[in-house]
Amino acid sequence: MNGRNFSTGIPGVDFLITFLQGRVQRARSGELDRGASAVEWVIISAVVVAIVGVVAAIISKALDTGATKVGKCIEGTTASKTC
Repeated sequence: MNGRNFSTGIPGVDFLITFLQGRVQRARSGELDRGASAVEWVIISAVVVAIVGVVAAIISKALDTGATKVGKCIEGTTASKTC
């Protein structure tokens, strides 16, 4: 069993062994860094989405507060009194 010409005579097992040998070789060569890069992008995207959500919540609260102030001001307005 030298890792290259291993054969059991069972096609499914031979395929599995060949597939696993290829995966081990890729892991040893450092070619799997692409997966780490993808994970980094997912984390960065999640942080950006969280920041956008917080900013949206702050703006929404500020707009609600401003709308309430304007509404109360309009209700209390008379011909002689303005906001």
